[in-house]
Amino acid sequence: MSTTDPISFAEHIKPLFRQKDRDAMLSSFDLWESKDVAEHSAAILAEIKAGSMPCDETWPAPQIDLLQRWVDAGAPP
Repeated sequence: MSTTDPISFAEHIKPLFRQKDRDAMLSSFDLWESKDVAEHSAAILAEIKAGSMPCDETWPAPQIDLLQRWVDAGAPP
């Protein structure tokens, strides 16, 4: 995927979050719902960049960049 290709939540962002990530956050918001991730994107990105989310491993830079580009593009569905 090039940095100019459109990013889709369903195709590119949702698969970044595992079932156990979703389960851990479900009491606050749903990581598999575009609206929820968009609404909480600043906090999600901050935690991912800090390495505290997910709690068992850090995301590789390309995944963080993809999420950031999705947010920067207005968090399209």
